[in-house]
Amino acid sequence: MSDRREILVGETDDGSDLYVPVVELLTGRGFVTGKSGSGKSNTASVIAEELLEAGFPLLIVDTDGEYYGLKEEYEMLHAGADEECDIQIGPEHAEQMATLALEENVPIILDVSGYLDEDVADELLRETARQLFVKEKKLKKPFLLVVEEVHEYIPEGGGMGETGKLLIKIGKRGRKHGLGILGISQRPADVKKDFITQANWLVWHRLTWDNDTKVVGRIIDSEYAELVSELNDGQAFVQTDWNDIDVRKVQFRRKRTFDAGATPGLDDFERPELKSVSDALVGDLQEISERKDRKQDRIQELEATLEKKETRIQTLEDELESARDISNAAKQMADALSNPDTMQAQLPGSDEELRRLHQEIVDKERECEVLEDDLEEREATLAETKDEVDRLESLLERRTETVERLRVENERLRRRLGELEREHSAEGEHSTEATDAEVAERTQESVKAETQPAKEDSIVQVSGDPVEFGYVSVDEPESGGPIDPEQRQAYVETIETAGITDRVEAASERSQCSYETAAHVLAVIARDGPLETKLVASRVGRSPVAVQGLLSELRTESVVDRREKRRYGVATEFEPRLAAMTDDR
Repeated sequence: MSDRREILVGETDDGSDLYVPVVELLTGRGFVTGKSGSGKSNTASVIAEELLEAGFPLLIVDTDGEYYGLKEEYEMLHAGADEECDIQIGPEHAEQMATLALEENVPIILDVSGYLDEDVADELLRETARQLFVKEKKLKKPFLLVVEEVHEYIPEGGGMGETGKLLIKIGKRGRKHGLGILGISQRPADVKKDFITQANWLVWHRLTWDNDTKVVGRIIDSEYAELVSELNDGQAFVQTDWNDIDVRKVQFRRKRTFDAGATPGLDDFERPELKSVSDALVGDLQEISERKDRKQDRIQELEATLEKKETRIQTLEDELESARDISNAAKQMADALSNPDTMQAQLPGSDEELRRLHQEIVDKERECEVLEDDLEEREATLAETKDEVDRLESLLERRTETVERLRVENERLRRRLGELEREHSAEGEHSTEATDAEVAERTQESVKAETQPAKEDSIVQVSGDPVEFGYVSVDEPESGGPIDPEQRQAYVETIETAGITDRVEAASERSQCSYETAAHVLAVIARDGPLETKLVASRVGRSPVAVQGLLSELRTESVVDRREKRRYGVATEFEPRLAAMTDDR
């Protein structure tokens, strides 16, 4: 990575070059605004070019498909829904996107302009941003998230969804982890003012609408409310909190790469040759899509089989009903023929006729027996078919759970393999005496240790009345030993990744258990549940009274539910999200 710590982005009004510190750009909160055609997207592209030139990766959320021109000079992953992208992705690729960006230093253009379903695009952005935030807690690597049309996610007028709340959270708490955010919008009046006022660097290009210029007057000064409407293309007023000059008028340079966002004209233009990322990288992402397609195909196959079975059941039920009708009719006729009073009124008195009628009664009785036997056979077939349908439904559910569990395990092993490879590489650089056999042996031991079942963890409670609530004293070791701090942090982070932090916090606050204890309890029942309260309490090192109170509050928050025999398990809605807690079983 380059040693440069400042990048050149333009020229100030007095003719001097404007350099911007890289760390402030990567970790701070920025806001760039200006009406269409004033140069705001050019400014964002210039910043991106200079960061890429210096070797710093970033992730750009492209809402209009105008940033792919950066691939003219830089190797970037262009991911989205269009065929022009390097790879077509969905929300299931979010974790891999964050891994590529932060751990493998791959710059990414997340193009959300091609999704016909806006909910899919919104979920993809939300899950990718969530994974960036979670991973940065450990990595603490300077990284910039650029979001175009930010007013669509954090509007001033209300109606902000989960994605907007997450972006606000990144703006407030991301800096201490190294994760910065740059919001871009042509309508500052429509952007939530908390985001703008807390930005530590702002770029104001030309604005002419009264509501927008009023924002300039409130944020900078009233004199700039009029001046901002007179700026030329590419000019802007720049505010930063890392120098003594409050506001500088700057002419930003033109971007070097292809301008994919330029307004089309009458002249023909040729799309430049764009750089592509490695086939191996695209292949890894494609495998995620193929796994999802295979899973979907299998589900459709089982659903088709189920539909055929249900159709067969309906056919058998119709035939069964018809057989019952015939049987009832035959019985009625046999009863009528065997009734002496009825026969006396209707039948001649000759012996020949009586013998014929008697034989007809015998034949009808035999026919009834045959129909009853057939009825029993059809009822048995119907029962067998229903059992087969139940078996297929159970098989479908188990295979779906198996696919999800294998996906999580595969991702964990992939990450562990990467760590082992890096450890192997480090050993090779710092120790020339270690042989290949020794390194291989240590690698096998690490993998073995990683795959062995972990011992039961326990929580040491640091506050509360140990008699009333059953807390374990911090001065007295638990029978299972104190829980490993890294394991506790892994449980907490898994809850944050699952998006149930607020529910767990609310449950722990209303109970006599800490947030970490709640995370440990969820890990135990996600791994081994459903379990009774006493068994859960023994595994987390807390009293049944305290754990029962916590489980009741978690049930109120719909995070867990109570099964038969008063056993508690993770709510079905959150079982796939908390599957990662079972990795160290």
